[in-house]
Amino acid sequence: MPTIRDIARQSGYSVSTVSRVLNHQKYVSKPAQQAVEKVIKALDYVPNSLARDLSFGQNKNIGVVLPHNDHPYFNQLLNGIMDAAFTSGYHIVLLPSEYNQTVELDYLEQLKRKNFSALIFTSHGLPLSVLAQYAQYGQIVCCEDTGDYHLSAVYSNREPAYLAAFKHLATLKVRQIAILLSRNLEQSPTSSAIMAAYQQVFHHKPAEKLVIGGMTSFNDGYQAAKTLHARQSDIDCFFTNGDDIATGVRQYYLDQGLTSPLLFGQENQLSSFLLQFPTIDHHFFTVGQKAFEVALSTEHQKFSFESELIVPK
Repeated sequence: MPTIRDIARQSGYSVSTVSRVLNHQKYVSKPAQQAVEKVIKALDYVPNSLARDLSFGQNKNIGVVLPHNDHPYFNQLLNGIMDAAFTSGYHIVLLPSEYNQTVELDYLEQLKRKNFSALIFTSHGLPLSVLAQYAQYGQIVCCEDTGDYHLSAVYSNREPAYLAAFKHLATLKVRQIAILLSRNLEQSPTSSAIMAAYQQVFHHKPAEKLVIGGMTSFNDGYQAAKTLHARQSDIDCFFTNGDDIATGVRQYYLDQGLTSPLLFGQENQLSSFLLQFPTIDHHFFTVGQKAFEVALSTEHQKFSFESELIVPK
């Protein structure tokens, strides 16, 4: 691959002159410009845009750390980020992590090396304390409440909606509630918030045998319903972490010729609208849009959006 020094050698002009031609700067004579451009064309030279941007103190890459895209939470966040970035001139770089701390640490090191101007963590496996250590090297935006850590945050305030959801179920005299979560309690603030809201309303913890983590898809909901129905046949309600997961639960009961328990979803997807079961809209598209906006800022900022309980009439 030809370099700027190859162009200088073949054109007979200095590296600084070649650089001025490449960056369309002034103070280059017409003969010099024509000679350099002729060699550039002959060598099919393509400038290193990253190196050029860094030389001007700029970087147009925003990294989005994405554990996976199997759950609508991540899809909606990403859609919001992409929507906000479309006309910005910035490039969105997807950084898969699968919650691997070593992989996430490498992304932080790349931020330190200025490969990214900012990182948006849709979720993470590393502790917030580690993320905070890298905030000095560039903007880091977390899609959760970062508490006292010096990290920017854009997130949904979910706790009031979870409380409202369980209070709604309490008015329906629902008692045996199966809870389907995306991650385990020690890993996920969201899972912890759901369990805390349940306990506040019902004054006891949910039955451990009726709680399953690792739910991301329709098929996960189907398999969870199969497992939990075998454990306990009198489940009144499935409180799930996604509308499509709730739909998977429903399909299992239909396939067995059984009456489906009450269903409660999240993410306000088409499935809850068509099947008319309650859901919670966390406004993740809007969160994603705002997260990108904050990523462009050099200031430490925090924004929250209220989740919304939706109960069909």
